[in-house]
Amino acid sequence: MALVKRTSSNVLLDTALKNFYSAAEEMGLDEGLIDILSHSERQVAVSLPVEMDDGTVKVFDAYRVLHSSAVGPGKGGIRYHQDVCQEECEALAMMMTWKCSLAGIPYGGGKGGIAVDALKLSPKEKERITRTYAARMAPVIGSWIDIPAPDVGSGAPEMIWIMDTISKIKNELEPGVITGKPVGKWGSKGRTAATGYGVATCALELLKNLGVPAEGATVAIQGFGNVGTYTALTMVDAGAKVVGISDITGTYYAPNGLDIKKAFDHVQNHPKKLLEGFTCDGCQKLDLPEVLFLECDILVPAALEGVLNGNNADKVKAKYIVEAANGPLTPEADAILDAKGILIVPDFLANSGGVIGSYFEWAQNLGGFFWSIEEYNERLIRIMKDNFQTVWAYSKEKNVKMRRAAFMAAIQRVADTVKARGVYL
Repeated sequence: MALVKRTSSNVLLDTALKNFYSAAEEMGLDEGLIDILSHSERQVAVSLPVEMDDGTVKVFDAYRVLHSSAVGPGKGGIRYHQDVCQEECEALAMMMTWKCSLAGIPYGGGKGGIAVDALKLSPKEKERITRTYAARMAPVIGSWIDIPAPDVGSGAPEMIWIMDTISKIKNELEPGVITGKPVGKWGSKGRTAATGYGVATCALELLKNLGVPAEGATVAIQGFGNVGTYTALTMVDAGAKVVGISDITGTYYAPNGLDIKKAFDHVQNHPKKLLEGFTCDGCQKLDLPEVLFLECDILVPAALEGVLNGNNADKVKAKYIVEAANGPLTPEADAILDAKGILIVPDFLANSGGVIGSYFEWAQNLGGFFWSIEEYNERLIRIMKDNFQTVWAYSKEKNVKMRRAAFMAAIQRVADTVKARGVYL
């Protein structure tokens, strides 16, 4: 019987499936393995009734998807965003499987989310919705089952609430049930900056392999949350000029380079952690999408998925793209950018610093022993550099683009493990 390929009306899930099928078929993977790996092991959808500050009760949809546990327990964030849906979580869980595999860490892929506008929640409302989510998902998350982490709209406070809720339900401390916790509360020094640090490491390795000096290289970053911020700071430390940054309030552009430290301090002091009101010498404020189309050497999409697609990819002026967000390019955008000669470092290579950092935190939690930030960063940079060079060499050897090389290397490890473990339960 011929393999029936899955499709989806959800852009992100359809992109994830197309990328997987294309790479798996080029590898000559067995159709049974392709069928297994194109489906998720478990999908959970729940409703969260939450009492709001005004005394009313609202019900929010929430999800947790485990794509694969072949290599190890699931790993992936919890997204708080009004557009969260089950298909998005499934796509992101699949991407996490490949990301963890490529990183060489003992995890499969998981992802969760709550359909809510986090900016409209008070701190107490956010705590109540988070604890309700943890209670609902208690049967399907755990240190050796599926380990959540922060994502869009969530951070260290939410992670500690989840750890506390699960610990109380199980009547024992469960620090390893979640990562991204605050330092001093079973969190790891270095975890906050890990994803951005890893993105910047890949960008710098790309420049090194191309023979382009980092000093004076220009960078534009879409998204100035946790990932975008630390990518920017690290690139500036290496001598690059960050000429554009953005968040929901717009694009901030300075052709001679922005004062990134000032931007960082501005966001930290803003009541909603936004760039709103930021200015520095030579800075212009542009419309939100314009950050994607600035003249620069490296474009770093570090916000949401699908921001570059068939309708706008031809407007990109960057020479290289380093994907910090999950799935920021659709397949149509990939084809357009490839035709323009723009080299792309794929998301599950470039942004894997976060999950590698999560692995470090989890390992420390299980062992009850914590590392210094210097040891943490040294391990992270070494792994990121090794992973980049592995994909770079694979792409040159097989004469394929970096995305395809990364997919092939990641899929092969998971497929081999599934085959070795067998099909049972």
